[in-house]
Amino acid sequence: MTIQVKICGINSVESADAAVRAGADFAGLIFQRASHRYVGLERASAIARHLRGRIRLVALVVDPSDEEVGAIARDVAPDFLQLHGHETPARVGDLVSRFHIPAIKAFGVAEASDLANVSAYNDVAEMFLFDAKPPANAATPGGHGVAFDWQLLRNASVARPWLLAGGLKPENVTRAIRTSGAPGVDVCSGVESAPGVKDLARVAAFVEAARSAHSAEETQP
Repeated sequence: MTIQVKICGINSVESADAAVRAGADFAGLIFQRASHRYVGLERASAIARHLRGRIRLVALVVDPSDEEVGAIARDVAPDFLQLHGHETPARVGDLVSRFHIPAIKAFGVAEASDLANVSAYNDVAEMFLFDAKPPANAATPGGHGVAFDWQLLRNASVARPWLLAGGLKPENVTRAIRTSGAPGVDVCSGVESAPGVKDLARVAAFVEAARSAHSAEETQP
């Protein structure tokens, strides 16, 4: 099985090219203003034009309005919408049918009960993403470099392809995949030299480590 890899928080042509060179499957553009990785429509559109056909583009939004998604659909034309807020199954289904962009629904996880509602989204989301719940009073729902107990997903029944996120980095992604059984992974802060600044060498190292998870010897204690 080939592990799917998403590099999130792409906000420059340089980081976009690094994700492509490394062989990542998805590039995430963040449209939440509170994030260090926020990209406005103009910059996102330029990055999307640069990447089109080379990698799948994901637009990350949090409880978006129809107007926001409409502008992203028009100017960026992403392959996926990543819905990282409190969107209900009905809201996800409405966005998908209205804008014809498949959805990745994100869930914050801290304990097993946080997975109880996932199946309600089976018919409206193309993929799922399981991230660590953010710290209290956090301004953004992700990108904090916080991990959760990967064992919670080991035997979970998930009907859609899914990505593991939260606290991942080149040094632990192999262990995270083996522990959780994840078919794909998502990284943001774990491949940065500073908030919002991708370290191009770490991007390459992350993809290499993820792809070797089922064949390389574990090196982390």
